[in-house]
Amino acid sequence: MLLGIDTGGTYTDAVLYDEATRTVVATAKSPTTHHELSIGISGAIDAVLSLGVVAPERIELVSLSTTLATNALVEGKGRRVGAVIIGFDAEVVERAGLAEALGSDPAIFLLGGHDPHGNQVAPLDLERLATEAAEVADRVEAFAVTAQFSVRNPEHELAAAEVVQRVTGKPVTLSHHLSARLNGPKRAVTAILNARLISIIDGLVRTTERALDERGIHAPLMVVRGDGSLVSAAFVRERPIETILSGPAASLVGAAHLTGLDNAIISDIGGTTTDIAVLTGGIPAVSPDGATVGGHQTMVSAVAMHTHGLGGDSRVRHDERAVGAALVIGPRKVVPLCQLAVDEPALVHAMLDQQLTYLNPGELDGIVLIAERYEERLAALEGVERQVLEGMGGRVAIAAKALSTLQLRRVMERLVQRGVLQVAAFTPTDASHVLGIQATYDIAAARKAAELFAKSRDRMGKAIAPDAETISQITIDTLVRRSAEAVLSAAFVNDGLPADTVSTRVVQSVLDRRLSVVRLSLGLSAPLVGLGASAPAYYPRVAALLGAESRIPPHAGVANAVGAVVGRVRLTRECVVSSPTHGQFVVHAGEAPKLFTDLLAARSFALEHVSAALHHDMVAAGAPVFETREQWAEQTVPVDGLELFVEGRLTLTASGRPELRALGQ
Repeated sequence: MLLGIDTGGTYTDAVLYDEATRTVVATAKSPTTHHELSIGISGAIDAVLSLGVVAPERIELVSLSTTLATNALVEGKGRRVGAVIIGFDAEVVERAGLAEALGSDPAIFLLGGHDPHGNQVAPLDLERLATEAAEVADRVEAFAVTAQFSVRNPEHELAAAEVVQRVTGKPVTLSHHLSARLNGPKRAVTAILNARLISIIDGLVRTTERALDERGIHAPLMVVRGDGSLVSAAFVRERPIETILSGPAASLVGAAHLTGLDNAIISDIGGTTTDIAVLTGGIPAVSPDGATVGGHQTMVSAVAMHTHGLGGDSRVRHDERAVGAALVIGPRKVVPLCQLAVDEPALVHAMLDQQLTYLNPGELDGIVLIAERYEERLAALEGVERQVLEGMGGRVAIAAKALSTLQLRRVMERLVQRGVLQVAAFTPTDASHVLGIQATYDIAAARKAAELFAKSRDRMGKAIAPDAETISQITIDTLVRRSAEAVLSAAFVNDGLPADTVSTRVVQSVLDRRLSVVRLSLGLSAPLVGLGASAPAYYPRVAALLGAESRIPPHAGVANAVGAVVGRVRLTRECVVSSPTHGQFVVHAGEAPKLFTDLLAARSFALEHVSAALHHDMVAAGAPVFETREQWAEQTVPVDGLELFVEGRLTLTASGRPELRALGQ
């Protein structure tokens, strides 16, 4: 019996999976408690064990997927780091987005590094490094070290790490541990982002391990990486950046398992975002350029994911410049008013009842402010930011009453951006409750919220809809249309066309069914798989609009947690063999390059080294039994009619299922 857990932006999902019969035994959800993750994780575990009637000691493996790393980078909430940059001049910070990744954090620039063949360019000043690292140690939580051509010779990165750890005692990320590819500035960005995430992911892993231990679950803990593969919790602690896009990747693996499809377009609609990717041959397509998250281009292998701020809990607004109801959904996530009404019924209903009596709704009508851990937040703020929370007077407050000036409104937006405040407002979830699509929360509050929103005025001063049902239907129709455009955009990109092809007049005319004389068809050549709790409500209509087969698999609402437990451990190791002069072959492996005069001997040594390193990695990642695939790519140039060897790259990929804990251990 396996336990899968996914900590998403809105819910923490849990799944019990029977490995022997390859079936889902039970599923459960618990609200994600961002202020204290253990509450949501524990709630999901307890619920699924109870529903599945499974004793904790029967669990033989636990696997975790998460959006925590992605969200931290997107929201700029990573920890402070110190960068050690060796062999590059200061201008390097302007390349590959390094300046943006570093921000105001300290950087130490040192002479050193190597050339493309692994030869030292300049000696490394370790005494200066020790002095400067000690000076910034109190201001950072971790360090990131990048040396020029460290993937060809890691000597200076290894020496720098030893000094920094000895002097500061802080965690150190080495760029050559994260990628074997050239491009020093991009490796530096990846190393810095990794260092920012170490304590965050370590905290999540510790929280999960504690929750499991308290329940008597003593099984190996795995974590999903951004490419959908699994690694042990201990392995990911060193390389937390590999968990970016972990949650969406797990959803794709889960969708492939639940549907049995090898080729499909998969769209996962959650409360915050819609994540779309293409499944080919049963494996998610991986971005060839590395994952981009929070505007940072990394060298991390991750699924080629198209993410849109479009979800069931996206805020719905109307374009005041338009005539009639021209709705804008997202990208901001808010708390649906019908959901807040479950916990705060008196405040929500009193606000809506009063504001419904107004002839013209105000800009802040239908909005509630929420400040979790109110007293703690209040104590941490000063000046006008503190005034906003003082004006609230408690955890929840009606925005129209608390924000009496334009300045306070602007400060409120800043506090929302930083995660200090949340906003509750009208969403597609509220609209779904009005139309009978959902019945999870307070239907009466949803109806009042929709009725109030319908009274919003357009450019001509007229109400945008006559009643709650009409505006709710317009909201759902808009969500369906935007979802279809998002799916189509991802399909165009997969086929090598620009993403904005979907916005062209021809494509929009086809989607609008406006053509009367010309007959054009537009559709998908693969099934559209809808995931997420709300997928059954929307995605059959999305597929119909795109002329595609609709597939909503069983347990679509927890496909991420399913993907977490059915995935495989998959790791890759690379080794480059270069030729600085004719007849010499340098193997760039281990702590220093090794020179050979015979290419076959060099390849043999490279294979031996990479195989041993990969075996060590797979054992550490939790899959001691695995199969490998070998690939050799050779680069040559023609010289006097002969092909002269320039460089070769050996790639070994290992794949295996995680080792389960034997019952009774």
